[in-house]
Amino acid sequence: MSASKKPLYRIEFMNNGEHYELYVHEVSQSNLFGFIEIADFVWDTHTAIVLDPSHEKLKSEFADVNRTFIPLHSVLKIDEVKKQGTAKITELNDKVTQFPRPIYTPKN
Repeated sequence: MSASKKPLYRIEFMNNGEHYELYVHEVSQSNLFGFIEIADFVWDTHTAIVLDPSHEKLKSEFADVNRTFIPLHSVLKIDEVKKQGTAKITELNDKVTQFPRPIYTPKN
C-alpha cells in the first residue's frame, strides 16, 4: 500500500433495530468515553439505472455529516478492506441481540 493511499474500513453496527454497513477512511477511538468515531465516508457512484433503496437511505441520512460517533456496544465489526463494497441497511433478525442488556428489569 502506498503512503498516499488511505486505508479503507468497513464498519458494521446496530442502530434502532437495523444493521448498518458503512465504508469509511477514518476510524478512531473517540474523546467521548465509550464511542467510536468514524469519518470520511465512501459512497458508491452508481452508473446503473437500478438503485439500491437502502444505499440511497444511507446517503441521505449521512449527507451533511462530517463525522459520527457510534456507541462502542453497538459496533459489531470493523474490518480494514482492500475493495469497497456496497453500503447498506438491513433489518436485524431475531438472532442478533444488542449487548449489553440492562441488568435491572422492572417487574410488571
